[in-house]
Amino acid sequence: MTPRKRRLLFVLLGLAAVSIATALVLNALNSNVMFFYSPSQVQAGEAPKHAAFRVGGLVEAGSVRRAQGGGLDVHFIVTDGAHRIPVRYRGLLPDLFREGKGVVAAGRLQDGLVFVATEVLAKHDENYMPPEAAAALKEARKMHEEAVK
Repeated sequence: MTPRKRRLLFVLLGLAAVSIATALVLNALNSNVMFFYSPSQVQAGEAPKHAAFRVGGLVEAGSVRRAQGGGLDVHFIVTDGAHRIPVRYRGLLPDLFREGKGVVAAGRLQDGLVFVATEVLAKHDENYMPPEAAAALKEARKMHEEAVK
């Protein structure tokens, strides 16, 4: 094999290795991405049916129900002002979790009706809300106001 052919072979093998590594990294990132949806988007069917995602909005006032006997099961409703999503969670809630405050829950839809959360995040100070949740609430209010008119 001539030096020129050997050099071409090494360049092609290097490109193939870089391509395979890139494909593996992109596949790993794609399988771990969890997208954010508002309750309005979930109701419209935009959220995935069989994949994990995040839903966020405000905890509806008067909707938090805890299990009898001090268990870890909690049921509450997340709303964006236009639509509501019932959420079921088993575990300890963040200290800042309150009715009427912002929340983001990660999990999956069960039977297309109830969001079963594996993680619940609450805002961490008075002025902060995740950008996705703030934008979703603003959009839902705008759509709700237009529908009322």
